[in-house]
Amino acid sequence: MQSRMTNIVAVLPNVMTAMGALQKAAQETGLPETTAQLVHLRASQINGCSFCVDLHPRLMKKAGETDRRILSVAAWREAPFYTDAERAALALTEALTRIADREEPVPDAIWNEAVRHYDEKTLAALVVEIATINVWNRFNVATRQIAGEWTS
Repeated sequence: MQSRMTNIVAVLPNVMTAMGALQKAAQETGLPETTAQLVHLRASQINGCSFCVDLHPRLMKKAGETDRRILSVAAWREAPFYTDAERAALALTEALTRIADREEPVPDAIWNEAVRHYDEKTLAALVVEIATINVWNRFNVATRQIAGEWTS
């Protein structure tokens, strides 16, 4: 496999600055980093971004996440390893990542469950994290970035 082009952020460095600013704003809210990483992995799995599906588990593992939780993200509904707040975040991730798949992209039940676990600031950060990883996925999938090329 070969990528179609150099990574977009290498071609347009200001994009990296903008993406970094979005992620920094979200990180400064108190949203748990573990939740952000779960969201990143789940959206990347849905979008088929091999680059991110390879990258995020390595980052999670480096941060101390367990193999059990990393490997079960795709089946989070059936796996007992996630908190109710993480489940709400993962449900919101799936809804926002698949916005074209239903008449009501983010049903009230999903939104209201997220509201039960996150205050307005951390909920805003969660939406930013979901949107940001979806942008990264689209950059990488469009240009066929190769899994494993970035090492931490």
